[in-house]
Amino acid sequence: MERKDDFTQRRKHLAELSDQDLKKRFWDLADKLVEPMVRLAETHTSLSIERSVLLRMGFSSLEARAVAESVQKAGLLGKGAGNVVLRFSRRSNCGIREAGTRIASGASLDKLFTEDSAGGAEHA
Repeated sequence: MERKDDFTQRRKHLAELSDQDLKKRFWDLADKLVEPMVRLAETHTSLSIERSVLLRMGFSSLEARAVAESVQKAGLLGKGAGNVVLRFSRRSNCGIREAGTRIASGASLDKLFTEDSAGGAEHA
């Protein structure tokens, strides 16, 4: 069975787009695709899941527990503990481990997820 080549027909709506426009369209569609998964993760995570993420980021079990609990106390567990650590690291201009240690010690996580905070949806 031979497949009919209809690539030219299917790409007509993209033909006039520049490389930059195509890139923007790709990321817009990718964001739209993962949005349901992000919403699900925000409502279906747990301390154990977030500790697991932190363990994979290089934190010890005790460190991961302290960081995850601090993130939960701040009401940000649905954002993902690893994401919180990454954003805090960027905002504070420090490494991941230092950021985690500071979070575990009670550093303020206020305004970490505002519109102008570092770590938003950035696409290179």
